Amino acid sequence: MDRPSDRHDKRNLLAVNLALIANAGLAALKTAIGILGHSPALLADGINSTSDVVYGIIVRIFIGMAHQPPDDEHPYGHRQLESIASLIIGAFVLTTAVAIFWDAVNRVYDLILAGSATAGASALALYAAVFTVGLKIYLSLLTRRTARQTANPVVLAIAADHRNDIFSAAAAGLGIFLARSGYPWFDPLAGALVALVILRTGLGILRQSSGELMDTVPTTELRDRVEAIVAGTPGVLAVQEMQAHRFGPYLVINLTIAVDGAMSVTEGDAVSARLERALHRDIDLLERVHVHYHPLSAQPSSQVGETA
Repeated sequence: MDRPSDRHDKRNLLAVNLALIANAGLAALKTAIGILGHSPALLADGINSTSDVVYGIIVRIFIGMAHQPPDDEHPYGHRQLESIASLIIGAFVLTTAVAIFWDAVNRVYDLILAGSATAGASALALYAAVFTVGLKIYLSLLTRRTARQTANPVVLAIAADHRNDIFSAAAAGLGIFLARSGYPWFDPLAGALVALVILRTGLGILRQSSGELMDTVPTTELRDRVEAIVAGTPGVLAVQEMQAHRFGPYLVINLTIAVDGAMSVTEGDAVSARLERALHRDIDLLERVHVHYHPLSAQPSSQVGETA
């Protein structure tokens, strides 16, 4: 029987593979039609998809490395590579935003000097942009649902990038349509606005991924859930200390509890094992838990401290 983390890994890998395959196909389609259909807007969007393929390959490698088992140098595993992969996505998203904005500026300059370069874009270029919007809407919804189920930073970043691609392709399609209708200025204007939206998303991805790597303290909701589970476990008299550490989307929890000093070592070990099973059962994405027990001392020990 697969563990919840194994099922999450399969869903995450499926989302990454779907994104890589879809972006590879779109990159080839839009780049070819952009050149043959004389559409700089679609060609720029094709280059955007090409960059998605490049970072997708890198992310796929990192995801595979993150699944390696623990070793002597990494006793808790390699899950933080997923947060590093998310940082790579954020960096590529920022680079794409800057490239699209710069392209928009260049096209404005070209319009001033020589008129519209997109007025003669073929209808096929418009159809390709519309197809991209539809496909990316589907992938965005599918990937975001997976991200909600697995809380994986990489999948969440990919979902955000799919959403960016919707805006990018829609802007390209609108620019092509208006350019064919005699309004070439709308093409670069739409591209510049999309670049700002993409830039904001990239900054959000980097902020979240950095928080994972900097061991941002888990939420009070997690602390409350742990306290409730501890309170419902027979034999636990108090919690002396609690630490929660992130490894990508997964958690490692260390607890120090107080038990009756008259208990034997065997009885104390049974209480500890019972609490570990309850935590694994009730907390999703809990990779490992360690419970240490001590006889109840006279000093206050009911406070729960949380560090990462």
